[in-house]
Amino acid sequence: MTPRAWRSPTPPGRRELIGFAVVGLLAYAVDVALFTYLRGPAGLAPLTAKSLSFLAACTVAYAGNALGTYRSACAPGLRAYAVFFAVNLAGAAVQLLCLAVSHYGLGLTSQRADTVSGAVVGMALATVLRFWGTRTWVFRAEGRVGSWTG
Repeated sequence: MTPRAWRSPTPPGRRELIGFAVVGLLAYAVDVALFTYLRGPAGLAPLTAKSLSFLAACTVAYAGNALGTYRSACAPGLRAYAVFFAVNLAGAAVQLLCLAVSHYGLGLTSQRADTVSGAVVGMALATVLRFWGTRTWVFRAEGRVGSWTG
């Protein structure tokens, strides 16, 4: 028997999936654009630039999901943001793990292999984890009244 915390009580609707994807794409664009600016014209070190762009992207994603996709699920707040941030950190760890397994474990060291493992396979698995974690732990189904469009 699966514990209740490990499964969502209702399957995701099409509008929920689309809303989550749109918000995710916007957050991804913020991450890439800000990282590029911080590494280029701003001249920050790579880890500093990535940390700041990741934080900004998480904030954009949280705001988009709280005010759009899951606006009727629960009241947004600092606790929900902290859990959302933790879910996104777990997603980032999944991407890094896929890259590490491919590059160091399997010996697939080309730039193409790194891109496929980190940005394709890792991103796909991380997105599934982020979606599940966001709807299960951040914007719980008990308070969900309708879809993000009304």
